[in-house]
Amino acid sequence: MHESAELRTGVVAAALELFAAQGFDQTSVEQIAKAAGVSRSTFFRQFGGKEDVVFADHEALLDRLREFLAEGHDDPWAAVCAASESVFSHFANDPELARRRYQIVREVPVLREREIITVFRYERLFDDYLRGALPGVDPLDAVAFAALVTAVHNHVLRQLLRGTRKVPLSTLQNALADVRRRYGVAAEAPESAPDDVVVAVFPRSMPIAEVTRRLRTQLD
Repeated sequence: MHESAELRTGVVAAALELFAAQGFDQTSVEQIAKAAGVSRSTFFRQFGGKEDVVFADHEALLDRLREFLAEGHDDPWAAVCAASESVFSHFANDPELARRRYQIVREVPVLREREIITVFRYERLFDDYLRGALPGVDPLDAVAFAALVTAVHNHVLRQLLRGTRKVPLSTLQNALADVRRRYGVAAEAPESAPDDVVVAVFPRSMPIAEVTRRLRTQLD
């Protein structure tokens, strides 16, 4: 792990421990910096404020997802689901830290408001990506799929954060597969042997932009 990433992780862990022990409002930046073994100036350079410490992982994840989606993907709907899965995996890798953060956010109104904004940023990222990756897609299809994936992800993640048991990634994967089926953009069937005639059958619920994309893929 890069040194700066290790530093950020250590500061976040120290901050969350202090928030849990003495309260968010009662904890100062100086106390966090001292507990993490960094200077006050280093803290502000890395984060900017106490709220930013709590949501530091999300900032890094959003940057990572932008890079991932910008790589280009044959199936944009699947790419959005894969992005969602990567976020879940991040928090599932250290569930205790994630649960500690979740409890603090629940107890502090200003953090709950920040969380709502953060969730919307994921949804907006997925929406923007789908509109760019699927020319001609109905904006309602893009925003609805982005919102549904985000909502399902948050529902499964809360199962992990509110309990003590492990929630496997497969739980989210199965839920997202169901989302794709319900939305009419389920995984494509294996390619058949080349032929002069293409016969295609699509569910009525499939967005027109996805029908066009699949036909173009087969014809190409």
